[in-house]
Amino acid sequence: MKLLDFGFELKEGLAISFQAIRANKMRSVLTTLGIIIGIVSVTLMGTAIEGLNRSFNENIQKLGADVLYVQKFPWFDGGDNWWKYRNRKDITVRQYRSIKDQATMLAAASPSSGRMATVKYLNHSIEGVMAVGSNQDYLAISGATMENGRFFSQAESDGGRPVVVLGYKVAGDLFPNETPIGKNVKVSNYTYRVVGVMAEQGNFLGWSLDNRVVIPMTNFMQRFFNRRHGIEIQVKVSDLKQIEDAKEELRGILRKVRNVKPGDEDDFAINQQELFIQTFNTIGGVIAGIGLFITALSLFVGAIGIMNIMFVSVTERTKEIGIRKAIGAKRLTILLQFLIEAAALALMGGVLGLMISYPLSLLLDQVLPTSMPISVVLIAIFISILVGVISGFLPANRASKMDPVDALRYE
Repeated sequence: MKLLDFGFELKEGLAISFQAIRANKMRSVLTTLGIIIGIVSVTLMGTAIEGLNRSFNENIQKLGADVLYVQKFPWFDGGDNWWKYRNRKDITVRQYRSIKDQATMLAAASPSSGRMATVKYLNHSIEGVMAVGSNQDYLAISGATMENGRFFSQAESDGGRPVVVLGYKVAGDLFPNETPIGKNVKVSNYTYRVVGVMAEQGNFLGWSLDNRVVIPMTNFMQRFFNRRHGIEIQVKVSDLKQIEDAKEELRGILRKVRNVKPGDEDDFAINQQELFIQTFNTIGGVIAGIGLFITALSLFVGAIGIMNIMFVSVTERTKEIGIRKAIGAKRLTILLQFLIEAAALALMGGVLGLMISYPLSLLLDQVLPTSMPISVVLIAIFISILVGVISGFLPANRASKMDPVDALRYE
């Protein structure tokens, strides 16, 4: 019976609240302006962070969770140590061979180096293409697949044969109407025979993975290698669960072959995907914190506006409150009525804010990747109602405590 009574009071409170809002349309809209701004901030921040997270996760998967990168520089520790890292000995092909011969926990290993080049075929020419020198394990490590043809073999890699595998974009630009397999192209004026085309890979952190060509490392060293710069070694671990053990094994081999004395720090870096994730999460946390602060300010202003207008509403309807209490309305009934009105005002602001933020998120998507999942919408609605209830509690409590005799005397 009590549940039925509460349901009836809730229904009656909703009816009275929406009637009061309709009676003061302009005032209600202006009151919700702060909530609208706050919800637009919440949703745009949420969609931007969600979109960036999805885009980052899609990109970071291209590195491979089971791939380690042996380089002179750590990925995220430049700063004051930059000169120390720069003066380290280069990573060399001899060190790659030591890893290949001695490591027991690796599925594949590949030396890698790159430089910008111009690629030509007949009258077609593309500048700014990344020419990569690698070996036959490039596909296994990079996660790339073949669209047409094949990748070069170990014999072609070891023998430094003038063969090349084109990236998806390079092949499309140079050979729009014919197959590139078997054709000769020039990479920085050196002639190579095309043996394959890699499938489309997309972008990684803004860099096109399809605007590249891959040639055997031996050939690359003879024609393109700048001896002022070393190479990097990419290593695919055979078992992801043992990646830390594999790192330690790799570290031991490198310290030995690079003659690092016991007690001295490593003069090389073993980088992996996890470093990107940790840095991104740190930056994302800072951005989310700043966004939350801005959003909280907007919602605070909106809450003050609702609280203020609810105090006005309580004052205007003092006699109505007195009459309702005189004929038997309970304190909870009055409290519930004004709480519902405050929550309805905030909810209206939340819905208007969502209606504004959705098209804005589509515009933002042209600049940054965005995504508005249903969870962001539900959170925005919940925050709206919560702000309404909190900001309306003091005015509602004041109304519920009114003495009916004093309320009826109010002018």
